[in-house]
Amino acid sequence: MDIDLHCHSTASDGVLTPRELVTRAHEHGVKILALTDHDTIEGIPEAQRTADELGIELINGIELSCVWGGATIHILGYDFALDDPVILEVTSTLHTGRWLRAEEIARRLAAKGIVGALEGAQAVQATLGDSSNAPARPHFAQFLVQAGHVRDYAEAFRKWLGAGKIGDVKQHWPSFDETMATLNRAQALSSLAHLYHYKFTRTKRRRLVQDFVNAGGHALEVVNGMQPAEQVGTLSILAREFGLKVTSGSDFHSPQEWTEIGRYRPIAQDLTPLFVQSQGSM
Repeated sequence: MDIDLHCHSTASDGVLTPRELVTRAHEHGVKILALTDHDTIEGIPEAQRTADELGIELINGIELSCVWGGATIHILGYDFALDDPVILEVTSTLHTGRWLRAEEIARRLAAKGIVGALEGAQAVQATLGDSSNAPARPHFAQFLVQAGHVRDYAEAFRKWLGAGKIGDVKQHWPSFDETMATLNRAQALSSLAHLYHYKFTRTKRRRLVQDFVNAGGHALEVVNGMQPAEQVGTLSILAREFGLKVTSGSDFHSPQEWTEIGRYRPIAQDLTPLFVQSQGSM
């Protein structure tokens, strides 16, 4: 596809540096790209320099975590200024929170006899690209494998890091209302990300979309990689019903996972994209 509005670099939990990511997007025919790292804009300057070199249009983006209805959800923000004080303040706060979370994961593992986890996770992260962000659970998982505590990545999550395990440290995310207010104050365009990731009932999904619309949301991510076609159809119906524009993207993290950058199911022609090639936002 020519446009990819959802991808991740080593600035959050991707495996390619921003430069490598933009280069790969260019090689796969992407003309418009949004780098949407989790809760950080750290990778955007490097991505922009590379995009300028290769002739790709780069849209400033971010994927913000927040809490709605007791669940953590993600909202994509686009087309804001990198020096916007509201964006800088919220990303700084989230940056600090992620470090506190990583330190707590390491403390809990140390209490079970696994020492040096934070340093080990940071070393894993360094091999993927230089980042000042805290290591995340995937980095801890790789450390556990390399240090011989588990056989593989899956066992690391099954035994130590998965839901309900000792390394499953919850971070205090902002509320949905706070996050929507942040994006609105920054004059960012917003899209409700991967609605089917949340395991909500049909009624709860509709309630979230209604709250998103009421809070000034702009679009619904109707396509996330190669998700099932029936999900794309249901999300398309919701977009039409609530009068939302739509976004789509690969949600690329790694060449070995989920889907390739620029590769995702097509959207229905009657839907209105939030961004179109050579015209910018609509």
